[in-house]
Order: sequence, then structure tokens, then C-alpha cells
Amino acid sequence: MSRYVGPACRLCKAEGTKLFLKGDRCYTAKCAITKSEAGAGSKMKRRRPRTKVSEYGIRLREKQKLRRFYGMNERQFHRIFEIANKMAGQTGHNFLQLLERRLDNVVYRLGFATSRKQARQLVLHGHFLVNGKRVDIPSFLVGSGDVVAASEKSRETALLKENAEVAAARTVPQWLESNAEKIEGKIISLPEREQIDAPVTEQLVVEFYAR
Repeated sequence: MSRYVGPACRLCKAEGTKLFLKGDRCYTAKCAITKSEAGAGSKMKRRRPRTKVSEYGIRLREKQKLRRFYGMNERQFHRIFEIANKMAGQTGHNFLQLLERRLDNVVYRLGFATSRKQARQLVLHGHFLVNGKRVDIPSFLVGSGDVVAASEKSRETALLKENAEVAAARTVPQWLESNAEKIEGKIISLPEREQIDAPVTEQLVVEFYAR
């Protein structure tokens, strides 16, 4: 399945929640979800499902929501689930933790990109280092103690400078440490479930793939 390339706001409307796909716009009043919540009489508020959703449909919807939240295609998403399913512990938590540990997600969480899509492009173009070595694979999994930083040359680019200025005013997740001035961050620990803001019930995703 190829990655969706249509209007990002349409995906948020379909899921009925913010997926944070358009960077800074998602934090403003221009966000489509914010607008719909502000207008009590909006079409989204009045819309009701035409038919009862099946158990399969509920699980599918939750899986799609999580996949879109991280901006991944089905093949990539399912591959990570299979890894999580073979790990000890709760599969749902393992799955979310692996998704959070992706390099493109970490760059986004540190505030050095306005969206996961932009973070993926920055990583692909070799703008970031992990422990001093250039990594251009968005799916690369970071670990506790790893240091993620923009390369010396990339720190001078206008885009990263602008992103870093915005990042300086934002709070990063507790499992990360960010130095916006150096465009550098450190993974303090692996994220716990309460530190991951993915708007899903991950057990439903596990049940979808276990069917």
C-alpha cells in the first residue's frame, strides 16, 4: 500500500482527531479539527454513522488511525508490529515504543521538524547524526543514551534554524532531552505508555492483527 499523498486535514477529519500532520498549523485555530470543535453546529458534530460499525470495523479504524498518526504505509507499519509481537511483555506497548523510537519520529518529537513528514525528508537527505554518525534511514531505531544531532553543515540551513527557534519554546516528551541551540537531543530512556500521546487504544490494533 502506497503512502497517502492527498490533503492531510482530510485524514484528521476521517479519524475525528488531530493527527498532527501539518506541523504548526495543527496547534492553531486554523486546524480543521479545532474549527469543528469550536462550531457546535458544524457538519462534523451533526454527522452520525449510517450503520452500526462491526467489531472488525472498530479495530480497523483504530489501526488506520495509528498508522496515519505516524505517517507510515501498511507494509512498514505491519513489519514493526511483527517485531513487537515477538518481544517479551505487552505487545501493544512494545509496538508504540518501537514507533516512537524511529529516528524520524524522534527528530519530530525533539522539535527539529514541524511534522513527521518533514522529519522523514530531513533524515533521508542526511541532515542528522546518531552518536556522531550520519544516518539517512527514517526507520532507524534509537536506543536509550543515543544522541541525535544535526550535522555541522545542516545546522546552518535556514529551515533547521527556524525549526530550532520554535523548538526552544516547546516542551519535549519526558523521555527526551533537547538542546535547541545546538539542534541536538538525547534519548534519556525508552518511553513509557503514559509518555506517548498517540490517540489510540493500542490493544484494538493488536486484536486487529491477531484475527
